[in-house]
Amino acid sequence: MEQLIVPTMAECIAKGESPEYLFWVGCAGSFDDRAKKITRAIVKILNYAKVNFAVLGTEESCTGDPAKRAGNEFLFQMLAMGNIAVLNGYEVKKIVTGCPHCFNTLKNEYPALGGNYQVVHHTQLIQDLINAGRIKIEGGSFKGKKITFHDPCYLGRANDVYEAPREILVNLDSEIAEMARSRENGLCCGAGGAQMFKEAEKGTKEINVERTGEALALNPDVIAVGCPFCNTMMTDGVKHFNKEESVKVLDVAELVVQANNL
Repeated sequence: MEQLIVPTMAECIAKGESPEYLFWVGCAGSFDDRAKKITRAIVKILNYAKVNFAVLGTEESCTGDPAKRAGNEFLFQMLAMGNIAVLNGYEVKKIVTGCPHCFNTLKNEYPALGGNYQVVHHTQLIQDLINAGRIKIEGGSFKGKKITFHDPCYLGRANDVYEAPREILVNLDSEIAEMARSRENGLCCGAGGAQMFKEAEKGTKEINVERTGEALALNPDVIAVGCPFCNTMMTDGVKHFNKEESVKVLDVAELVVQANNL
């Protein structure tokens, strides 16, 4: 995070400050080398728009999503209760996430355990910043490029967030190409439901290869995503088809940063 402003909640509270947003980085955004680039892109946007935010840093733990999806409700509640104690201790009101899995869990499953927060996905916040005039984006190197957006399951079908990422792509002056299975009919990349962490089951084709094939059929310049797990699966799919030189897999936040040199 060199040259970026990333305060922690502990630092802010020590100064008597109360950030508007807590940026929930997530496990992938913290530890996966590829996902770290998405984290940096989100922070660059927050810094550019002068959003008052902070992170938990070492006080952040896994939301418990993979444990819950894999059937370990006990472990999920242990993780969730620990996080809720920290969040409520800091009197957190608003949370922005870089991961739809964290977004869904914090938004929909923490309230039953005492964690009530206003949770937004980073594409929603970016679009709000654009609407408010706090970010003015142009297409830059992506102007006129063909981009297809892959809907993350926990952003789209689980939470009905379809327009924000697409509106951002339109602001990039790009050509939006929709896959046949998109929006509420979107096809999973294969990583959801804790499938990211288990071996593949018997079958004739990996689901990420199936999904990437649908994207590549449109001859896009970029496959845009809004989830670190989708990013991994679609990137592997592009490599399967030996298209990594001609087709890029980028998070929406990365597209905004690269197009506008933020």
